[in-house]
Amino acid sequence: MCFLLFRTALARFRQAQLEEGKVKERRPFLASECNELPKAEKWRRQIIGEISKKVAQIQNAGLGEFRIRDLNDEINKLLREKGHWEYRIKELGGPDYARIGPKMLDHEGKEVPGNRGYKYFGAAKDLPGVRELFEKEPLPPPRKTRAELMKDIDAEYYGYRDEDDGILEPLEQEHEKKVIAEAVEKWKMEREARLARGEEEEEENIYAVHEEESDEEGAKEREGEDGQQKFIAHVPVPTQQEIEEALVRRKKMELLQKYASETLLAQSEEAKTLLGL
Repeated sequence: MCFLLFRTALARFRQAQLEEGKVKERRPFLASECNELPKAEKWRRQIIGEISKKVAQIQNAGLGEFRIRDLNDEINKLLREKGHWEYRIKELGGPDYARIGPKMLDHEGKEVPGNRGYKYFGAAKDLPGVRELFEKEPLPPPRKTRAELMKDIDAEYYGYRDEDDGILEPLEQEHEKKVIAEAVEKWKMEREARLARGEEEEEENIYAVHEEESDEEGAKEREGEDGQQKFIAHVPVPTQQEIEEALVRRKKMELLQKYASETLLAQSEEAKTLLGL
């Protein structure tokens, strides 16, 4: 009997405290159990306060690795719970906090690339094994389009300006002199060797054709009286004497143009005309 009276008195005392607001009401485990919009708003604000406290605590790197990991797990759990309450508030006719609500708490955390949902806050981002997850490989340079590549193609691209820098041409001249000197030295040694053997030096016929052909008729046409292949010219080829005479005439004309006056040149041309030259 006394026990029943004690329980009744205790229940009345508790009910009185609830009515006066002295007893702290516990937050429902499931957001779907709450059917009142003001209470849902209150539980959301309470969760935000807890998240803020834990985010401030996790900034201290001296807490130790295990405590930091536990705090980070608790923050992620509260963030998920906040999302449930925001969804419930929207169902009860309240504002859509997922769309218009502040995102400062969410922005405090950093997601691992390729793993959406779980975030790392404060000192948790510098934990062993976590720091490496945030290190991204450098992006490859963007590929150029065909139009961008064509902009760089000019005469220099094809090597037409290689001699403009004044470096390549002296090197080529030096190499050319070296090759010529080696060829001349080789020719002198071969010539001295032939003379030492008593062989008569014969001048090479530059007009001789050494190309072998299977056409017998063509070969017969190129053969001279002595059987040596001759060069068949399809255009008139001047002789050595004609070349020398042409050079002398050209030299005379240059001297006349250099030292003679216009009157002398006119008289010279008139005399040539009269003589039929």
